[in-house]
Amino acid sequence: MKLGILPAAAAFALSFSGIAVKAEDARILVFGDSNAWGWVPVPELVPTTRYPVDVRWPSVMQTILGDGFVVINDSLSGRTAATSDENVGLGGAGPNGLEYLPAALGSHMPLDLVVIALGTNDVKDPYGLSAEDISDDIMSLVAEVERSTGVFTSYPPAKVLVVAPPPLGAIPDVDWLQATFSETSIETSIELGGVLCDLAESKATPCFDAASVVTIDGIDGLHMSASNHRLLGEAVAAKVLEVLQ
Repeated sequence: MKLGILPAAAAFALSFSGIAVKAEDARILVFGDSNAWGWVPVPELVPTTRYPVDVRWPSVMQTILGDGFVVINDSLSGRTAATSDENVGLGGAGPNGLEYLPAALGSHMPLDLVVIALGTNDVKDPYGLSAEDISDDIMSLVAEVERSTGVFTSYPPAKVLVVAPPPLGAIPDVDWLQATFSETSIETSIELGGVLCDLAESKATPCFDAASVVTIDGIDGLHMSASNHRLLGEAVAAKVLEVLQ
């Protein structure tokens, strides 16, 4: 990563923070699920469409960071940290983030920072995972980033920022949705941010709890409105500058 003057747009947007960062050509990979992908909330969850590219929070982050930063959005609807699920309807690694991540890292090298934004799908009732289980799985992704140097390359491992998802909203009264995201799922989602950030920070991994700035306010109880995409993109941009300073 070459050093230079912080892009004017980023300096203006984040001047309130007092962060002094000089960066140029910093490559940032967002490894997320449907909220980073841009899922538009609809009453029965599916079928859906995707928010325009400039609405999605990783793109908002790119706009704020400005020139000298490249944000790569490698996000997938249904993605979990490390749980396989053939019901998602994908071949290969499917939604299992841990199985897919090594290839993603190799594809996008060199990388300065990987933003891991997962956890919402992991609270599904059929998986039976606790907040502690999910946090451990996410930290397995962190460990993969920290040891990855690409495919026959000598790039240094990227830094990592973990973004804990906000708790689930009100799940619609649809039988299959209620069975997938039960009251237990909602309780786990409420616990997850604190448990995950405590674990990450105990391992010297920066963590940002999205619940500090946004809620899951979409009609499906799982996805964010466009306005919350904007808020999250702005907040994560500020955290990215802090991590890369």
